[in-house]
Amino acid sequence: MGFGTKKLGFGFMRLPMVGEEVDIPQCIQMVDLYMEKGFRYFDTARPYLKGKSELALKECLTSRYPREDYFLVDKLSHSCFSAPQDIEPFLDSQLSALGVEYLDLYLLHAMDEEYHEEYLEKSVYPEVRRLKQTGKFRHLGMSFHDSAQVLDKILTDLPEIEVVQIQLNYLDMEDPRVQSRACYEVCRKHGKPILIMEPVKGGALADIPSDAAQRMTGGSPASYAIRFCASLPGVAMVLSGMSTLSQVEDNVSFMADFQPLTEAEQQIVAYARTAYQAQNKIPCTACRYCTDGCPASIDIPAVFAAMNEKTGGEVLEQAKTCVGCGQCEAICPQKLQIRALLEKATTT
Repeated sequence: MGFGTKKLGFGFMRLPMVGEEVDIPQCIQMVDLYMEKGFRYFDTARPYLKGKSELALKECLTSRYPREDYFLVDKLSHSCFSAPQDIEPFLDSQLSALGVEYLDLYLLHAMDEEYHEEYLEKSVYPEVRRLKQTGKFRHLGMSFHDSAQVLDKILTDLPEIEVVQIQLNYLDMEDPRVQSRACYEVCRKHGKPILIMEPVKGGALADIPSDAAQRMTGGSPASYAIRFCASLPGVAMVLSGMSTLSQVEDNVSFMADFQPLTEAEQQIVAYARTAYQAQNKIPCTACRYCTDGCPASIDIPAVFAAMNEKTGGEVLEQAKTCVGCGQCEAICPQKLQIRALLEKATTT
């Protein structure tokens, strides 16, 4: 598929910001360093940064590098179309925003059982197949957030899916809500190359308990988390939502000449997992999917961060405005009981 030989992908989801705008000068530095070190995989979606991620890619990457120098991934997001006839205009708008004529890979975004049944009923898949034949994207895959059983059904129903992006990290590997290991094994069963998202769990695994971090003498906590994922057989790419130049510097330093974790390093990771779980933190990755449709405009990730850090103040006050609609729970990739947690925040 032409991913490239290096397994570190650049997720354009958590970019450096100046207020509400992407910090383009810093982002250009990050892209240039990443490319200079031989990496080439870029991932975006229209909902990322309220549409600014695609535009930032045009300004920082596609307008500055030859098209053949990078591998570009975008997504068909459920919230961006209502009927099959909407898909081609939406895809055209993505290509225009990115400043390219084609995508290397188009992912059905955040697939789950509900979306799959809806797409079957509304004949979305035939339209996606037709669009692939036009050459507007070269490969078709999906990102996935549901049970392993649902993943197995979708891959059985849609053998044309060429690659699957799943959430996986050493903390979630055995989590019964995320089912990382089980989903990984389904991908292997179907022979699909695997793309990994949230390898550092939204940055959480870069900030682990100090006794665990001190054992990681071979690199940063983030490096252990990313290398854990990249060490798994069948993993073609590990995405990192890098948000600072220093994060790019760190990630390319150990992924330029990637070495799988040794047995001793695997033991260190196991210790870190236990130490982190003992903190009983809310496992929010700050993806912000929950905030876009919140009728009360609650900054849910900020509330959970305050709860994790045991701070209070105005942030927690937002939790009192929750109307209990539940849309946040329906879209949460971590399957969090957000309404109950917000209610808990009002008594913290």
